[in-house]
Amino acid sequence: MSQNVGTATDDNFKTEVEDAKLPTLVDFWAAWCGPCRAIAPIVEDLAQEYAGRLKVMKMDVDANPQVPMRFNITGIPTVLLFKNGKIVEQAVGSAPK
Repeated sequence: MSQNVGTATDDNFKTEVEDAKLPTLVDFWAAWCGPCRAIAPIVEDLAQEYAGRLKVMKMDVDANPQVPMRFNITGIPTVLLFKNGKIVEQAVGSAPK
């Protein structure tokens, strides 16, 4: 993972995502998920391209089940874009940049 991509957890989600000053992209993923691995380079590219303007976080749904349950994440990869603590965009499944 690049230095521009942070790790979201059940414990730090409110602070790192919902209270973030910048719009925050969260990639919900799991190590065993092929499509998750397929979009990982795209997520890294977005983090680098929008550094300073967009915060990018990855959340392992196996290690952190509470937040995905709260947002009804039933399929991965799911990418949510938060602005001012609210979801403003979402994408489910593998997609091009």
